[in-house]
Amino acid sequence: MSLFSNDLSKEPVFDGIGYEPSFFSRKAMVTTKTNYSKKKYSDVNKDTRKKILVLCTEERYMTMKNGKKFSTGNHPVETLVPILHFEQAGFEVDFYTPTGDPVKFEMWAMPYEDENIGKILDKYNTQFSNPHNLRDFIADTNKGYVDYVAVFIPGGHGAMLGLPENNDVKELIKWAVAEDKYLLAICHGPAALLSAADCGNAEFPFKGYKINSFPDEMDKTLPESGYQPGEMPWFYGEKLKQLGVEILNKKIAGDCHVDRKLITADSPLAADKFGKLCADELLAYEKSRVENG
Repeated sequence: MSLFSNDLSKEPVFDGIGYEPSFFSRKAMVTTKTNYSKKKYSDVNKDTRKKILVLCTEERYMTMKNGKKFSTGNHPVETLVPILHFEQAGFEVDFYTPTGDPVKFEMWAMPYEDENIGKILDKYNTQFSNPHNLRDFIADTNKGYVDYVAVFIPGGHGAMLGLPENNDVKELIKWAVAEDKYLLAICHGPAALLSAADCGNAEFPFKGYKINSFPDEMDKTLPESGYQPGEMPWFYGEKLKQLGVEILNKKIAGDCHVDRKLITADSPLAADKFGKLCADELLAYEKSRVENG
């Protein structure tokens, strides 16, 4: 069935194991090109050690309340557009998954007509297939061997799979907070912060923070358009709110927010703005750090 049919189906598309979004919902929510616009950054990072750690999901299927599986992963626009800006600002990236299994993307959301996305897919194709193992990074007591300036957690519903309850993700976030690193998370990416909820006697490190992210209110409506094959098994926003995080938005409008060293954004609509904001913040911080010794 053509995506340009006048009679677009709202039935989710079965991929043999799980369901992809319906033609109707893809027509409304998926684009063949991104909103990426190139920016020239002043004070470009020239230190090749200064990199960004990108934490991705290695799981594809979310089991919904009705038992049907939703085919998900990391959203390609939310993952790759910010990286285009990181690179323009002089930061390379390293991809990680919890055990080193391949990165999973929401392939049905891939903007195949976008030339810039094509180039970045080619560049990191080997890393997508063979990412770094987060477990090895956590086990290495000398984590300073590469000076990561930030941890980036892309969105897509796949960010809710495996990451929020993973002990190594918890240790990564604890390390980032202790080492005063930036945390960058877009759309459903903040779900991974839930891993830090159980830190013994320590308080949740993001209590009192404000974020923009994909709102639960919208997630609850997605089955109506066939975007998902049923109601989600849980909602990450509810859990973050219980831990003292304030989610600023109830809709998506391409908004971002900076709260101390946590930078967040609400959806693919924000990918370009988010990438620019993160790059500017990181460059300003590095410049200040050098000037102040």
